[in-house]
Amino acid sequence: MHWWPFQKKQTLAESGIFQGMTDYHSHLLPGVDDGVQTPEESLEILRLYEELGIREVWFTPHIMEDIPNTTAGLRSRFEQFQKLYTGNIRLHLAAEYMLDNLFKERQAHRDLLPLGVEGNHLLVETSYFNPPVDLYNMLEKIKLAGYYPVLAHPERYVYMEEANYRRLKELGVKFQLNLPSLVGEYGHVVKKKAEWLQEKEMISLHGTDTHSLLYFQRMISLPQLTLKNIVNENL
Repeated sequence: MHWWPFQKKQTLAESGIFQGMTDYHSHLLPGVDDGVQTPEESLEILRLYEELGIREVWFTPHIMEDIPNTTAGLRSRFEQFQKLYTGNIRLHLAAEYMLDNLFKERQAHRDLLPLGVEGNHLLVETSYFNPPVDLYNMLEKIKLAGYYPVLAHPERYVYMEEANYRRLKELGVKFQLNLPSLVGEYGHVVKKKAEWLQEKEMISLHGTDTHSLLYFQRMISLPQLTLKNIVNENL
């Protein structure tokens, strides 16, 4: 568990927030989704991560109907990339699952890439605008299969309001917040939601959701004025 105190008028890079951090959500596995496309770019991002003090990174490539990555294929690409990386950050592989029909198929075959060293968490997402009609049933099935559902970037879902968040927490769903949300990267409304979720202590995990070198460089250069303490649960 890590606490990061903030002072006013600092960028994220200057704040010390990344020191000792585990990034639980990133798209750094090259060439498999809409994230980083080349090994060289991934290695440069990891070099910046090292400078900032990030200790562990979970690669969480998309798996969805539009990006039907396979478990075997991602493991193979991850093993190839590990041979290229010679730094000190501990790299792990999981996936970010869209709650769609492909996920139902993979879950039925227990063909999943879980999050966390115990392998008992699943990082999931929905459309930003509409939930699946059987959202709560899908989450219950994840729990029955022995996993903790971790909802990626809950602050970014347009359809979610306070009652939705509270119901999900009552169901035992954990929330993973994107750090860029707290510095306004996705706009004022998302920032306010992120701050509210932090204030209500609903967030279990944090991540960068890094998709490119430019994205990460821009994010860490943004000033933060309202952040206080951030806690990451140890998985």
